[in-house]
Amino acid sequence: MTSSWRALRRRLLTPDVAETSIDKRGFHKRSPAAQERLETVGKTFLDGYATAVEARTSADAVDALEQVPDWLRGFAYEGAGMGLAVLDGLPFGSSSNVRRFLENPRGDAYRYLVYVGIGWAMARIPKFRWPKPRTLDPMLVPLVLDGYGFHQAYFHTARYVDEQYQNLNFPWPGGPHGSYANNAIDQGIGRALWFIGGTDPERVANMIDAFPASRRGDLYAGVGLATTYAGGIDEQELRTLAQRAGDHLGNLAQGSAFAANARVRAGIVPEHTALATKVYCGSTPEDAARVANELRPDDHVEGDQPTYEVWRQRLANEFGSLGGVNT
Repeated sequence: MTSSWRALRRRLLTPDVAETSIDKRGFHKRSPAAQERLETVGKTFLDGYATAVEARTSADAVDALEQVPDWLRGFAYEGAGMGLAVLDGLPFGSSSNVRRFLENPRGDAYRYLVYVGIGWAMARIPKFRWPKPRTLDPMLVPLVLDGYGFHQAYFHTARYVDEQYQNLNFPWPGGPHGSYANNAIDQGIGRALWFIGGTDPERVANMIDAFPASRRGDLYAGVGLATTYAGGIDEQELRTLAQRAGDHLGNLAQGSAFAANARVRAGIVPEHTALATKVYCGSTPEDAARVANELRPDDHVEGDQPTYEVWRQRLANEFGSLGGVNT
């Protein structure tokens, strides 16, 4: 494929950066600094998407992504995951772009983010082109649904947040734990609330309180992940969220530990991540990541819950039993 065709593909497939504007989305504008931070994250995501769509090889894509400023790099890899999954979903060309990308050691370091990006792509391509669950890491399949949930809440806020829509018969991945799809989607919606609420802790907590009680734990897990990975607030505001979480403190800490694990795995741990794990988990990001790895179950756990949920519950219980949330 020629460079001119790859450039054209980039222009045709990449969403308009204006779609990530806080004004365009109608999200809460807490402050100019918060708006700039959230829009920078959105732009970085789309830059990563465009890089992956245009790159000649996976190695070329990784080389370009590694030039992104360190604390933002994960968002670029997430966007790359979406771009590669969109390419895999096209009715022509290769269908192994994501797989080849994850074979690169640096791509693999961002595996969690790439899986989230696959979920973004699923929201944009026909269902019959969605990836087959059996081709993915069974433990991480819920991260794909997390990405789908973020996309839907971010771009269809009225339906998924204001009206609290749920598809109770979500068709993917199916199987014995198919009903868990909505739990994973809610975790992505929770992450999106951090953007929709403009990094305002009270506003975000109020939006969660408007949801049925049965959904709030997953939503708070998403918020814990977003505040730890993306940052944007100070220690007192983190404590405010922890206090507002109430019975869902463990979920908040679990999401934070997942974010810390992703940061440590990639070798980039910003100060805001350390601050969040201090408040939510009572630990450093490195210790939170270590606990997450130690408590990760085997890929095939018998029972009514998918292995991913067993992992989440272990973390929530661990940090709760240790009094980890330092409110």
